[in-house]
Amino acid sequence: MSEEILINFTPMETRVAVIENGMPQEIYIERAERRGIVGNIYKGKVVRVLPGMQAAFVDIGLERAAFIHVDELPLPDDFAANGKGTLAINRLLREGQSLVVQVTKDPIGTKGARLTTHLSIPSRYLVYMSGNEHIGISQRIEDADERDRLRGLVEAVVAGLDRETTGGFILRTVSEGVCEAELSQDVQFLCRLWDTIEEKIKSLSAPSCIYEDLPLNMRALRDMAHSGIERIRIDSKETFQKSIDFASALVPEIDTVLEYYPGERPIFDLYNIEEEIQKALGRKVELKSGGYLIFDQTEAMTTVDINTGAYVGHRNLEETIFKTNLEAATAIGRQLRLRNLGGIIIIDFIDMVDEDHQRQVLRTLERVLEKDHVKCKVTGVSELGLVEMTRKRTRESLEHVLCESCEHCQGRGSIKTPETVCYEIFREILRQHRAYDTESYLVLAAEAVVDMLLDEASDHVAELEAFIGKTIRFQTETMYSPEQFDVVLK
Repeated sequence: MSEEILINFTPMETRVAVIENGMPQEIYIERAERRGIVGNIYKGKVVRVLPGMQAAFVDIGLERAAFIHVDELPLPDDFAANGKGTLAINRLLREGQSLVVQVTKDPIGTKGARLTTHLSIPSRYLVYMSGNEHIGISQRIEDADERDRLRGLVEAVVAGLDRETTGGFILRTVSEGVCEAELSQDVQFLCRLWDTIEEKIKSLSAPSCIYEDLPLNMRALRDMAHSGIERIRIDSKETFQKSIDFASALVPEIDTVLEYYPGERPIFDLYNIEEEIQKALGRKVELKSGGYLIFDQTEAMTTVDINTGAYVGHRNLEETIFKTNLEAATAIGRQLRLRNLGGIIIIDFIDMVDEDHQRQVLRTLERVLEKDHVKCKVTGVSELGLVEMTRKRTRESLEHVLCESCEHCQGRGSIKTPETVCYEIFREILRQHRAYDTESYLVLAAEAVVDMLLDEASDHVAELEAFIGKTIRFQTETMYSPEQFDVVLK
């Protein structure tokens, strides 16, 4: 499988696309004025403790207070044996208390950031964990001998450090096959960085930012680049040079795949990425067979509906449904990554009678999700025939980054018809007639509504005028939304 990364940089916005076999699979967007804060470490102040929710709100200097649950707090030694469920949060936190926290989820919608006190700092091959000396290994490294080798190397490096406490380390997936020298370099880098963070924790007052994660273009080199990447193309000369310096210091093995892209054609046009972004913002996703998917993203969950559409098959209905569902399972895995959808996801595959077909579709979905860098869990098929799954949500989806709620429909996704608005106007005129004594009425409304009042609903207008004994006039307001109107007493 060929894989490359494209980095499009402007002073206002950085965009990264992961391409597999010529198809965009993941798109990340970070704007200078709205940078994500996942991974940032803050010295915050507890502003409110909620014993009933076993949680607290912490001021870390953002517009909205962040949220931390009792499970994300360190337990005192004398309470460790009791378990977290029996320990009240108001015995751990008090209002006004300073607390060093790390962001695990960006603010999304009306929700503040999610926090933890279990601090961790990533480098190329390792993740440093403060507060414990455990050495863990990514589950994606499956070879037992390689796991033992890596653990032994890190233990040897840590044992050779001239430090009283070192903290713990987790070996990331990209550490598979690396030598002791590279791991040693990462361990020393992380220890020096943690020393700097500790100094800031002591000197800065709350609320303040202690540590800020790398910008998107550097995170792409640190987290997304691996030995299978063929090329990393960057369309900014300055960013390319910074990437060369960063790679030389932290990720030397990708030096040879970094390329500056000077082409006149925009870099995101190389694989029709702009077109894919537009498609990813829509509800409907066409399948090659003629079927289609419908994505609906709500506050609580995302639902995916599969339809055969124009696909009629060649044999029988069951075979048509099976092939459509198989194609849909592959497309859904890609769309979840492309749209960066997280949380609870409910998939309504077309009902299949054959249990073997159900198992194959579910297995196809699970196989596609194995490629996802974000943790996914498929719980199986429910009694209603729905596939329930979760995908870890840390950052806002592509739609939330690029779009906002429609001012006309307030995010409902639909607006009232002109006919509905006309009837609302009639009811408002009757209400005004009973409350006030006036000679006539002037209705201000959008063009489509006024057109209907003067044409299709003109008979009703005449009946209303006869009933109230008053004249009703209409005026088009170009600035009014389709649902907006005013009844003016004259």
